[in-house]
Amino acid sequence: MGDSTRALCCIVPCYNEEASLPALFDALAEVSPALGSGFGLTVGCVLVDDGSRDRTLELMRAQNAVDPNCHYVSFTRNFGKEAGLLAGMAEALRLFPGEDDLFVIMDADLQDPPSLLVDMVRALDEGGDDVDVAATYRKSRAGEPPIRSAFSHLFYRLMNSISDVSMRDGARDFRVMRRRVVQTVVDLPERVRFSKGLLMWGGFRTEWIGYENIERAAGESKWNFWGLMRYAIDGIVAFSVAPLELISVGGLVVFLLSLVFLLFIFVRALLFGDPVAGWPSLVCLITLLSGLQLLGLGVVGLYLSKIYAETKRRPLYVIREER
Repeated sequence: MGDSTRALCCIVPCYNEEASLPALFDALAEVSPALGSGFGLTVGCVLVDDGSRDRTLELMRAQNAVDPNCHYVSFTRNFGKEAGLLAGMAEALRLFPGEDDLFVIMDADLQDPPSLLVDMVRALDEGGDDVDVAATYRKSRAGEPPIRSAFSHLFYRLMNSISDVSMRDGARDFRVMRRRVVQTVVDLPERVRFSKGLLMWGGFRTEWIGYENIERAAGESKWNFWGLMRYAIDGIVAFSVAPLELISVGGLVVFLLSLVFLLFIFVRALLFGDPVAGWPSLVCLITLLSGLQLLGLGVVGLYLSKIYAETKRRPLYVIREER
């Protein structure tokens, strides 16, 4: 049984979620009594309007008018989910200052089921000081396009093999956290953020809870294949220098092969007087090496672009309205 003064703050980034928000508010209202009676938690919200073009902000204002524990932040334009998460966590820490307060990141589309909050809070409370985070992962990707599912599995395997951050396959942002976890992530100074990695980077002790994949309650996903690909690249660049090391190894291998090939041509010409091979082989080699050079420049350029973004020190978002 928890302290009756504790709060559970739901941090919800939203972009064009007019169709989903009413169902989210209803779902939170349904689970609130169980969280109150079982754990002494008062449920509150920090909703982040990431430059929506529909009635998302209007619905947030209406909910704030009837529920003083439901707050919102509205951006001047669409700054992206990472900016929304950072703003939501920063505002949640300010609005819910209790040391024993809990914080949960969740999506507005109900793919992160609020009904699971009871099990997540129980896992956190029962774990005591031995558990800092109760996080969720999808046991399966039923209903998801096969190619998207395959690339997702590949991404997690790749990240776990080339970075020092361990990420569970199917991990969601949906997790209940203690204040120290949220404070650590908010205090990180980097501008190019990959929250899935940042939440694991701190090494906080995590209890994992699995659940089956759930379809969106309403609306359409804001993520397309290329958007997810760019997000994955951001994650790799943020937590690993393996691509740069691979380019260095590739350059060394090509250099050694060129020495072997040069020695072969020299010996053949010296012993047999064979002329140098014709232009087709030369064109192929030039094309191959040019492609490798462009690939290397592209990878280096990715890292430079992230450094450039960090040095500009622009704010990650601009707030138009908050309450």
